[in-house]
Amino acid sequence: MKDKNIIIPGKNISLRLITHKDICEYYRRGFQSPDKEVQRYTGTKNVVTKEQIRIYVEGIIEDDSRYDFLITNSDGEIIGESVINEIDFYNRCANFRIALFKSEDCGQGIGTEAIEMTLKFGFKELNLHRIELEVFSFNERAYAAYCGAGFIEEGRRRKGELINGEYYDVIIMGILHEEYKGK
Repeated sequence: MKDKNIIIPGKNISLRLITHKDICEYYRRGFQSPDKEVQRYTGTKNVVTKEQIRIYVEGIIEDDSRYDFLITNSDGEIIGESVINEIDFYNRCANFRIALFKSEDCGQGIGTEAIEMTLKFGFKELNLHRIELEVFSFNERAYAAYCGAGFIEEGRRRKGELINGEYYDVIIMGILHEEYKGK
């Protein structure tokens, strides 16, 4: 059973596991008035209700195959999420995803710091061998951040995602423990 009180302090942000008491603020910050640019970059197609978020959060809190970290700023405000999920403990592999909830928080190094902190947790604390992700071909900023963190492009699902009436490639990236350069 996973420790549910994990807090990872960083230089400019902190990561902490989502809890029941975060449901209202998580919904308000990320889903009540969704940022259109963020929705496009994350491939979010549906508007969700507070009740759907409550059910979702209650499910992920109890799921030992995932670690859903909230990204908080220096004031303790929720500004995004950084997630290791689909953990296969036998093969020591997992999936990764990240989202900042407001586009004005992008381009400030927050995502880069959160990626590094989450990778360190995955490789050092969970002893993972491999972490993978998917990113849309038009999301050049995220692609650059993932490359900077050590992810390597492993393949593409050509025109695999329909967004606003246009098809885009889905890039599959991965990083192995021995490629991880974190401290």
